[in-house]
Amino acid sequence: MVKKEYILAIDEGTTTARAIIFDHSGKKIASARHPIRQILPNPGWVEHDANEIWNAVQTTIATTLIESGIKPAQIDSIGIASQRETTVVWDKKTGLPIHNAIVWQSRQTSALANDLIKNGYEDEIHKKTGLIVSPYFSATKIRWILDHVDGAQERAEKGELLFGTINTWILWQLTDGENFLTDYANASRTMLFNINDLKWDDELLELFNIPKAMLPEVRSNSELFGVTKNYHFYGSEVPITGMTGSQQASLFGQMAFEPGMVKNTYGTGAFAVMNTGHTPALSDNNLLTTIAYGINGEITYALEGSIFVAGAALQWLRDGMRIVKHTPDTDAAAKRSTDHNEVYVVPAFSGLGAPYWDDKAHGTVFGITRGTTDNDFIKATLQAIAYQTKDIIDTMSSDSEIPIEVLKVDGAATANDYLMQFQSDLLGIPLQVSSELETTSLGVAFLAGLGSGYWKDLDDIKKNHQTGTVYEPKMEEKVRKNLYDGWREAVAATMAFKHHK
Repeated sequence: MVKKEYILAIDEGTTTARAIIFDHSGKKIASARHPIRQILPNPGWVEHDANEIWNAVQTTIATTLIESGIKPAQIDSIGIASQRETTVVWDKKTGLPIHNAIVWQSRQTSALANDLIKNGYEDEIHKKTGLIVSPYFSATKIRWILDHVDGAQERAEKGELLFGTINTWILWQLTDGENFLTDYANASRTMLFNINDLKWDDELLELFNIPKAMLPEVRSNSELFGVTKNYHFYGSEVPITGMTGSQQASLFGQMAFEPGMVKNTYGTGAFAVMNTGHTPALSDNNLLTTIAYGINGEITYALEGSIFVAGAALQWLRDGMRIVKHTPDTDAAAKRSTDHNEVYVVPAFSGLGAPYWDDKAHGTVFGITRGTTDNDFIKATLQAIAYQTKDIIDTMSSDSEIPIEVLKVDGAATANDYLMQFQSDLLGIPLQVSSELETTSLGVAFLAGLGSGYWKDLDDIKKNHQTGTVYEPKMEEKVRKNLYDGWREAVAATMAFKHHK
């Protein structure tokens, strides 16, 4: 009998698919990645080829197994984490998609979302789903596909078409069409799922005219979803026992298991997610209320805030402004700056996100003098990432009425020492950098291992926890307040400026 020693995590993101094998201590043993082609048919539209995604997933799984020498029979179970709201509609018989997958960031359904707002559905949708009305979520994307593919509505009503976010599509393929399921976390991002009674909402399905037969059955995040067909796994049938969305997986990988625990992922944008416990906290400031995870019949909710521009601001310094050669150089440059933080950069390249929600705002710079140097400008751009994070963290704390005592952080920009220290100073709380940068994959591996019994319970998982660098705040309260007041003024001026065009 071969010993089941490892967990395989599939992490299918927006730009890459990854497969990572972890051992019982949560250590990464092997990994592979494969790029996902971005299809851009019109300005603001983003699509993927769902078959290409499936091929990329198979390629990464095969590569990790071949390169590590690990046999499929040694894999205890599989977890699937995925980009969340991206929408695939496919033919139940042939398994072929009827249109490209519409990606979460695509704006092609903006008109549908605006109609819902105009017709006064915002409150009802917010109360039921915890979401704001936006083209971001799956409901308008399904509607768009049914409207734009000949005969699709009729076929959907006859039960011939299926809808899934990427996790459901991958599961369906791995089990060769036998298992058509999703999980609470991904379902809560569709704008069709009632997060209070944990069901697809009949009134919302009627509003969008989406037949219920298209939708997968919803399960918890850690249980048996199906077993891989042996021809996908070289003769082995491996159980799939964990499934969730990317940001929820990262929250879980950061072990944010208690109410008030928050993680922030510093990527191109930044995603802050806060565990709010067993009751949903609805936001008055357009943060999203979402399901963090469901385990053993118990649901944990979260608040989520998105920062549109984080690492993207540093890429702009490199590629647009050309004042740094390499993004990591921004750390040393900021430390060389000798000004007293007079310069403010508001990087509203695609409007301002939470809590301002102003999509007409443009980027601005304030406080430049004759003595301002490139180092000062770089430092102010890094500070802008920290200011935007404080905007979200403060909003989360007031919406949930839970004080935040520490911020758990991951993502590429956590390697920037200046940014991390300034972030801790500005928030006045410690920052814990994750020791495993692949927290998304680790999180879904934990969920799969819990579902299969590879790990006994959350305490068993906590034994694997290793914190990376910890940053402690060093700034005086008066200085912190002064700096943040300046940021709020800069944002107010940015929002006022657009009216002068």
